[in-house]
Amino acid sequence: MEKKLSYDFSESACRKDTNAEKYTLREKLFKTEDVQPVWVADMDINTPDFVIEAVKQRLNHPIFGYEDVPQSAFKAQIEWMKREHSIEFLLEDMLYSHSVVASMNVAIEAFSEIGDKIIVQTPVYPPFFHSVIEHDRELLKNPLKQNSDGKYVFDIEDLKSKIDKKTKLLLLCSPHNPVGRTWRREELEEILSVCLQHNIVVFSDEIHSDLVYKPNIHIPFASLNDKARDITITAIGAGKTFNMAGFAMSSVVITNKKLREQYLKIYKRVHFAQGSVLSHVAYESAYKNGKEWLEELKVHLQKNYNMLEAVCSRYPYMIKIVPIEATYLAWLDCRGMNLSDKALRNFFVKEAKLGLNAGLSFGREGSGFMRLNFALSCAKMSQVIDKLEYALEKKGKYS
Repeated sequence: MEKKLSYDFSESACRKDTNAEKYTLREKLFKTEDVQPVWVADMDINTPDFVIEAVKQRLNHPIFGYEDVPQSAFKAQIEWMKREHSIEFLLEDMLYSHSVVASMNVAIEAFSEIGDKIIVQTPVYPPFFHSVIEHDRELLKNPLKQNSDGKYVFDIEDLKSKIDKKTKLLLLCSPHNPVGRTWRREELEEILSVCLQHNIVVFSDEIHSDLVYKPNIHIPFASLNDKARDITITAIGAGKTFNMAGFAMSSVVITNKKLREQYLKIYKRVHFAQGSVLSHVAYESAYKNGKEWLEELKVHLQKNYNMLEAVCSRYPYMIKIVPIEATYLAWLDCRGMNLSDKALRNFFVKEAKLGLNAGLSFGREGSGFMRLNFALSCAKMSQVIDKLEYALEKKGKYS
């Protein structure tokens, strides 16, 4: 008998007039507002009530001046990481950041110099390679390999063959966006071995770590062993997990004192400060109260993914969905349509009336793919399914 859910994901608030990026940029990106946006990685699902209530309570105090991040907020995150991911961080190892991308940019400056090489594993979230290039570092691409079952894996031999003495940093995406992998311990240990051998620091973006589907589990890179902990900069936060990216708060964890001092030189120069008063209470409430909500959210997201998978399975000669283990971002293999990347994007915009991320934006390895955000209420997901089915059926008839 299916357990009755305590939280309702059937409907979500309208965002059209809230300055939501995925809605306000439709005309600019897709040349029309007549598309349902399923691109930006936030949810069209209401932020949980316990977060909103915490913010409302803080609003009862009429002063909103400068404020340090309260220890209680970081302690709530530390307890969450210990309970959910079996890793224990210390309060003194944690730093505030307004975003993982900002943290990544500080790491690039702190642990490399102009002309040094930085490893990225494509296809990957675009700021990974944009940040490297914008800092005048050399992009060392170590593309993931796709197996016959559609699953992506590391190409360790390719990585080993490309590293030299100028290679200083590896940007790890774990879980991986956009391919939806949770890396297994043995896979991460292979990466660790290479990095230890060549004195490479690892920046581990683990922002999607809570959005993992059973039986998969997230293994923090720093949890592998003491040596891993010693070379890792861990970036984590509640933004993706609880749909609160608009609060602009995450954290960076650096346990190695020498690396932390290097990082702080750039961090202090930029002046990150301590973030927003309202972000602090939202962050703390999410980590203290979010367990049940998250578990029910993942049940809902899995159902959405299953619906999407079912549609794709009816048109396997045109579209395949890459098996997912984590995130709410479906990686769609559309190479069977035999369309150019521009024509593929136009198909989704004009025929399906859906605004997706073009696979090519994640690197050349994403050519022929599209990324679809399925973190939607039941009502909005039903609309996406209907639009996609209609477009695929129509194309199937006339191709």
